[in-house]
Amino acid sequence: MKVTIVGCSGSYPGPDSPASCYLLEADGFRMVLDLGSGSLGALQRHIGLYDVDAICLSHLHADHCLDICGYHVARTYGPAAPYPLVPVYAPADAPRRLAGAYGMPEEPALETAFEFVPLRPGSFEIGPFTLTAGLVNHPVEAYGFRVANGGRSVAYSGDTGESQELVKLATGTDLLLCEASFVEGPDLPPDLHLTGRQAAEHAAKAGVGRLVLTHLVPWNDSATVLEEASAGGFAGPVELARSGAVYELG
Repeated sequence: MKVTIVGCSGSYPGPDSPASCYLLEADGFRMVLDLGSGSLGALQRHIGLYDVDAICLSHLHADHCLDICGYHVARTYGPAAPYPLVPVYAPADAPRRLAGAYGMPEEPALETAFEFVPLRPGSFEIGPFTLTAGLVNHPVEAYGFRVANGGRSVAYSGDTGESQELVKLATGTDLLLCEASFVEGPDLPPDLHLTGRQAAEHAAKAGVGRLVLTHLVPWNDSATVLEEASAGGFAGPVELARSGAVYELG
């Protein structure tokens, strides 16, 4: 299984990365976890524009889903249209919310490009992958994911505050892509985001092989986020996410 970080900026695209987007590949199948602001362009550095086989959206905040609108244009009006529908596994309200973001009621609906499949907690097959979704702690319906293939596995936190479900999803995985949006400080809001220290604590409880800190908000000092992770009790390798980074699992 190959994991490519397409975008890892939190809340909005930063100068060095688009917002959240992760490409997972196995057996010729290409699945995208989140398609946040600015990520569609960067995705084309790694695969062809029309080579996406499935999309999973962790939640419906713009920095995780908004480039679905641009991708709809590409798949609806591209030179070889119509293209096969791409399944989009997402919270149930995704068709309405994303149609509202697209805001072009006189044009074809998003269903000309996508087949929306409502997410629910549990495990199911997507191509060669076994994906397990679990609800995590965020102000909206939000999921973390565990993706397994060929005896290897990766967990993705999506956006979450402290979450036992995330520990469960990540237990024993080779790689944890874990959000670390906050730096330590007084009165941090609960059930919203994690600090680097909290991300490392989740990784330690889950016994993961490697921790990659992601959803890095541009106004924070990423070096501080990484330094704070050293206080989380995780003994394995820890690094900051980087757009374009590739992890070969197995």
